[in-house]
Amino acid sequence: MATMNFSIPDDVKERFNATFAKQNKSAIITRFIEEAIARAERKERSDAAIDRILARLDQRTPVSEDAVRESREEGRP
Repeated sequence: MATMNFSIPDDVKERFNATFAKQNKSAIITRFIEEAIARAERKERSDAAIDRILARLDQRTPVSEDAVRESREEGRP
């Protein structure tokens, strides 16, 4: 298993130790890191999806209001 060292403000360390006093702190930090990685990966996928959508918007063919209105009318019973 690897070891990581971080510098954090003293008050954060004190609050962390008080909050998680009787728990496995390494397991808690591991869970926090995994959650942060998952969030970053989701954001990366979301940003890529947004970029794909925006690229498609640039490639679309404009449709007139009359054409939209006609399509709506055709689709109504």
